[in-house]
Amino acid sequence: MKNTNAAILELSNVGIGLPLGADRQWAVRDVSLTILPQQTLCLVGESGSGKSVIAQAIMGILPSALPLKEGKIKLLGKDIPKQRSPNFNLLRSVKMGMVFQDAVASLNPIKKVGHQLEEILLVHGVSRKERKSRVLKMLSAVLLPNPESAYRSYPHEMSGGQAQRIVIAGALLLNPSLLIADEPTTALDVTTQAEILELITKLKIEFNTSVLFITHDFGVVSEVGDQIAVMKDGKILEQGSVKNVLKNPQNEYTRSLLKAANLDTSKKKLKETEEILKADNISLTYKKGFFFNQTKFKAVQKVSLSLTAGSTLAVVGESGSGKSSLAKCLLRLEKTNSGKIYYRGKDITDLKGAHLKNFRSKVQVVLQDPFGALDPRFKIIDAIAEGPIIHGSSWNEANSRAIEMLSLVGLTPQSAERYPQEFSGGQRQRICIARALIMRPEVLIADEAVSALDVSIQVKILDLFEDLQKRLGFAMIFITHDLHVAAAISDSVIVMKDGRVVESGQTSSVFMNPQAKYTKMLISSAPGYQGGEVL
Repeated sequence: MKNTNAAILELSNVGIGLPLGADRQWAVRDVSLTILPQQTLCLVGESGSGKSVIAQAIMGILPSALPLKEGKIKLLGKDIPKQRSPNFNLLRSVKMGMVFQDAVASLNPIKKVGHQLEEILLVHGVSRKERKSRVLKMLSAVLLPNPESAYRSYPHEMSGGQAQRIVIAGALLLNPSLLIADEPTTALDVTTQAEILELITKLKIEFNTSVLFITHDFGVVSEVGDQIAVMKDGKILEQGSVKNVLKNPQNEYTRSLLKAANLDTSKKKLKETEEILKADNISLTYKKGFFFNQTKFKAVQKVSLSLTAGSTLAVVGESGSGKSSLAKCLLRLEKTNSGKIYYRGKDITDLKGAHLKNFRSKVQVVLQDPFGALDPRFKIIDAIAEGPIIHGSSWNEANSRAIEMLSLVGLTPQSAERYPQEFSGGQRQRICIARALIMRPEVLIADEAVSALDVSIQVKILDLFEDLQKRLGFAMIFITHDLHVAAAISDSVIVMKDGRVVESGQTSSVFMNPQAKYTKMLISSAPGYQGGEVL
């Protein structure tokens, strides 16, 4: 008789080494985990804790610089490290599937979705006729609204949520026993996150699949997890049922992560000071297609906002709601079709030349991706000093200010001579903040500036923003899809949908007593939401 409680995955005292010269000897040390049938184990920890290294070890894709030195990894009772091709390749491809954080990057941009998914079946000898049928069935299973259309589409034609559904479809095509999901919802807006989490939970049951879910978000853990393991510096510090660990954490590190996840939402009241930036019924329309096939897309529709000196305005909404398009309008990177933008009471809607250049020195931006925002060819000091030099500062003066800014954002002067790739994601974001603030702006626009960072680093960057704002006195527009973050950092908030503002007001009023149906939906969709409380 088949043992239905036999472990799907077992890790016993796994140790994975680091190259010589690293800050520690082990990437992972003495890690033991067990996942049972139809169970979801959430692996939680900060960036660099070893979560993704474990996933790579299970999949057999560890880089040569990270050798498996100790312990055993067993899938369905078979020792993975001891498997050899073709046995191991067959075990890995059929019995395991993996979903990565960046779904679009996981797909080939020059091949249609259907072709890419069929390739998975082709390798395993499935006939052409059956391949298409199975792919369409799976696209339907992941709840894509039009499977035929998705089948014929290229990845760039899909939204982030749709792309993630396609990647999940590919991972489940061969009905694996184990699905490894590595931060699959981190870059998605709150409602798309909720949809993907619900989908993974549904498919786990439908396909009788166990899940290893890697995340830094305890709200996500509370939604999908059965068991949890908390990692730090390559070691597991605490593990147990999700219910027990979240309610009664035993390890101090776990308690600190949970505290970081529960961001302080008791912000100060909106400052009654001088209006520094104002938008009055601005609209932005993009044209798509060519010649007679051109269509228009209304990205921003009659949006008005007011930002007072020293205050923080949060702009929240799903992907595609118009948040980033609004930021481009305010930065004068896009020309509005109608409406006016005022800076310190002066109409800057049509500014050009030196006047526009001067305005942009006063309104700076910090972008979402700290990895793509810095040129890998330039040292940090050159990246930070570039702005003042463009605006007339001497090389010596600009470099002196760059060193000063590095210290202000918590980095050492020695960092100045290093390259971007030598820093972590959180450190790179500090560098981007230094680059923006060296211009001594009066307004800082942060566009999803913490969404790519794990929860403890998020808190540090948010605290840094708040500290620098107090010291330097700039106003801030903080664009985010994370309602936890918006509540923690902002004085006032506007909620956007389909390019329009559907609700606005003081942050505490909007989040505690939302009036718009859409705002209520966003709040209830937040991972970990429990009837008015968010983990």
